[in-house]
Amino acid sequence: MPIQRNMSTNSTIDHCRVPNQLTYETLSWLMMGEFMLGLPLNLSVLYVFIFRFKFWKNKSIFLFNIVVADFLLVACLPAKAYHYHHGMRRSRDTSVCKLMLSMLFLNRGASIAFLITLSIDRYFNVVHLGRRNFVKVLKKSPQISIIIWLLLLPLTIPTMVRTFECCNSHGREVETPYHDVTDTFREVVFFTQIIIPFIILVYCTVRIVNRLRKKTVGEKAKLRRAVWVVMSVVVVFSICFLPCTVARAVLLGFRLWKRQAEEDIAVQVYDSLMVLSYIDCLLDPLVYCFCNSGFKDAYITTFCPMSIQKRLINSDFNLGTTTTPTVSGTRTLSSPIIDK
Repeated sequence: MPIQRNMSTNSTIDHCRVPNQLTYETLSWLMMGEFMLGLPLNLSVLYVFIFRFKFWKNKSIFLFNIVVADFLLVACLPAKAYHYHHGMRRSRDTSVCKLMLSMLFLNRGASIAFLITLSIDRYFNVVHLGRRNFVKVLKKSPQISIIIWLLLLPLTIPTMVRTFECCNSHGREVETPYHDVTDTFREVVFFTQIIIPFIILVYCTVRIVNRLRKKTVGEKAKLRRAVWVVMSVVVVFSICFLPCTVARAVLLGFRLWKRQAEEDIAVQVYDSLMVLSYIDCLLDPLVYCFCNSGFKDAYITTFCPMSIQKRLINSDFNLGTTTTPTVSGTRTLSSPIIDK
C-alpha cells in the first residue's frame, strides 16, 4: 500500500514503510557491515573467554554475560538489514516483529545492567576500599547472572502482550484521549533503563576519578591509564545509548503533536542513531581489555602474530603488582579497580 502523506490522520499512513528509501538502504549496508565485523569478533571473544581465559575461574562472569548479550544483538542485524533494504522499518510478520523487538530490548537491558554492575564494583573497590563490597561477592556467583537475566525478561512483556502497528504505535491511536498502557509502559522502560543507569554511571565515574587524582602513590602515567579504565564504560554508554534516547524523545514529541513532516525526519534520525548504537557489539571487547588485562593477554596470544604480541602485552592499562596467570601462561598485572 503506498504512503498517503496527504491524509490528515495518522491512521491512514503506512508507518511500516520507510520515509526515505535511500536512507534506509544505506543503513541496511551499515548494519551488514556491523554484522560482518561483529560476528567473527564476538566469536573470537567467546572462544577466548571459554577455552583460553576460562572466565569462571577468573571472576569474569559478568563480562561473559555482556558477550552473550552482544550475540543477541548480532543475531538481529541481518533481519533488520533485510527489512530496511526492502523499504520496511519493521517486519510485517507480527511474530517476527515481536521477537526482534524483544531480543533488542533484552540485549540493551543486559548490556546496561552488567556494565553498570561492573562500574559499581569498581566504585566500591576504589572509593570505599577496605569496606565490604557486596558486588564483588555477587559477581563470583553464576546464579546472580541468571537472576539478572530473569529480572530483565519482564521488560520484554510490553513487546509481546498485544499486536501493535508495526511494533511501534505509541501516540498513534488518535481516537482515544489516553495512551495505551502497554505502549506507554514500553516507552517508560526504554527511557528508564538508560537514564537511571547513566546517572549512576556518571556518579561512580566522577567519584572514582576524584579518588584516583588524590592518590599520591604511583606514577602519574599509571594513574592516567587507570582513569581511562573507568572512563571506557562511559564512552561506550554515551556513544551507543544516549544519542538514540534523545532522538526517541524528539520523535515521540513530534508524533504526539501530530506533526507528520517533522516526524518523518525524526524517524530517520532515530533509526540512524539506533544503527549507530549497534556498534556496542564492536566496542564491548575494548571494555573487556580495559577491565581485565588477563583477558587482553589471552586474546593477544591467541590471535595476534608473535611479532607484535610482546608490544601489545607490554602496553598494559593497569596498576598494581598482583600477578594472575592466564591459561597461556602470560603474566597479568591487576589493581583494585580492575576486574581480576
